[in-house]
Amino acid sequence: MKTLKDVAIGDTAVIKRLHGEGAVRRRIMDMGLTRGTQVHVRKLAPLGDPMELTVRGYELSLRKADASTIEIE
Repeated sequence: MKTLKDVAIGDTAVIKRLHGEGAVRRRIMDMGLTRGTQVHVRKLAPLGDPMELTVRGYELSLRKADASTIEIE
């Protein structure tokens, strides 16, 4: 299973499934990260966490712990 955490800088992926539960899953979905959405990884913070993404035309910062719950194609 490949997750959003594994995507290299500059690459684009499509969300296949969310594995989180409860409030965490709801928060991720509220940010626009839903099945079928294209996500472009723009850059990583200097220490590697968080990662900056482009989702649905806006920039989003996401912790790697949360990104590891998002399965991609």
